[in-house]
Amino acid sequence: MDSSQDDFPASLMIKNDHYCELRYGENPHQTAALYADPTVQEANVVSALQLNPTAKELSYNNYNDSDGALNLIKEFKQPAAAIIKHANPAGCAVAKTISEAYAKALSTDPMSAFGGVVALNQECDVKTAEQIVSSFKEVVVAPSYTEDSLNILRTKKNLRILSVGELNSPSVTLVEKPIVGGRLIQQRDLSSLSSKDLQVVTKIEPTPAQIETMLFAWKVVKHVKSNAIVFATGTETVGLGMGQVSRVDAVRLASIKAVEHSENKTPKGAVMASDAFFPFPDALENAAEAGISAVIQPGGSINDDAVIDAANNLDISMVFTGTRCFKHD
Repeated sequence: MDSSQDDFPASLMIKNDHYCELRYGENPHQTAALYADPTVQEANVVSALQLNPTAKELSYNNYNDSDGALNLIKEFKQPAAAIIKHANPAGCAVAKTISEAYAKALSTDPMSAFGGVVALNQECDVKTAEQIVSSFKEVVVAPSYTEDSLNILRTKKNLRILSVGELNSPSVTLVEKPIVGGRLIQQRDLSSLSSKDLQVVTKIEPTPAQIETMLFAWKVVKHVKSNAIVFATGTETVGLGMGQVSRVDAVRLASIKAVEHSENKTPKGAVMASDAFFPFPDALENAAEAGISAVIQPGGSINDDAVIDAANNLDISMVFTGTRCFKHD
């Protein structure tokens, strides 16, 4: 392909090694195989060790969800856990311990977490393993496992247990999506925000606690399929709205999840993160009905002033990031 930027080569040569045949693709009528890139130095699920000898082989969907889960928890340095289902987070949390993080992630949406993929960014211990096996999970991904935690996890004969090693700095900077007739290539979204990057646009300024939650929610919403909305309190998710063609519907879905599906959580007083701007005040008004008290969003709509006015009238603090984080794959 022609190169319009220095980051992209004039032609693209891809050499991956055939790793294994898969049982089938996304659906049983589709054949599938896994190819490995031996040059990748970053922790990944392809080269991970599978530590449960009784478990069946990973499926196409297992690999896809495990990759998504691992990419999400790489966002955090403190103990973090995420549960992925159908390539979307069902819950994510950061806490003082990995077991507490897992419990908070699970309580976001225990029903949707059933049959999901668990990812941890620190070694799995006994307490966390006991929680994981208390309900059906397909895969666990972690840097490492204590021997006692492995013994617990292996009581589930078909639970795939992936050890990916140290979560080192990202080495893959370009990602691709094959389409019929070619490939779409783009820079991987490795962007991160600090409080200095946030522009307060409302009369009410967010509190330091709300800013902490905003930054957490922004890291999560990057990994939710667009249109994406995340409700969060502290450093844990409360409700997620994903994959909607209307941002209003994404807000409504996050509210439904928070009210009806979470355990001991509430959207009242929560922070909302949106992966793109609000074109109209309606989504913000729906968020206010759910009890949202603060919003982080990119800004950039021609109707920003109307959205800001709505936030002021609803006593909601709001910040702009100046950058969006669509995720369509």
